[in-house]
Amino acid sequence: MSFCPCSPNTLYKDCCQAIHNGTKLADSAEALMRSRYAAFAKSDGLYLHKSHYRKTRPTLKEMHETARWAKSVSWIKLEVINKTKGGLADIEGTVYFKAYFMENGKIEVIEENSYFKKENGEWFYVGLA
Repeated sequence: MSFCPCSPNTLYKDCCQAIHNGTKLADSAEALMRSRYAAFAKSDGLYLHKSHYRKTRPTLKEMHETARWAKSVSWIKLEVINKTKGGLADIEGTVYFKAYFMENGKIEVIEENSYFKKENGEWFYVGLA
């Protein structure tokens, strides 16, 4: 049994796995952000590419480079600080978070206020809010 990187008290199979394998859609902007963090922790570049909004999506080559970097670091934890909108009835939302990781023996943090958009019932990461 492995725990989900986005929530250390929840099993991966009960959290982000169904979103990653496409059997379930993220039901909120926060759920998509959490699934993307878990994808970084699991170096799943294809999911990161698929969940990125098509108009701002990096190339597959760039996403593979991102996944290669993500595999080279140790992901520590995700901290959701704030969110606006991004629920079932919304078509956009933001999630402000901190993602902690260890690189070259030093703890680093990605701090971001991300913007998400929903199209045809599916949430996508667009970019910085």
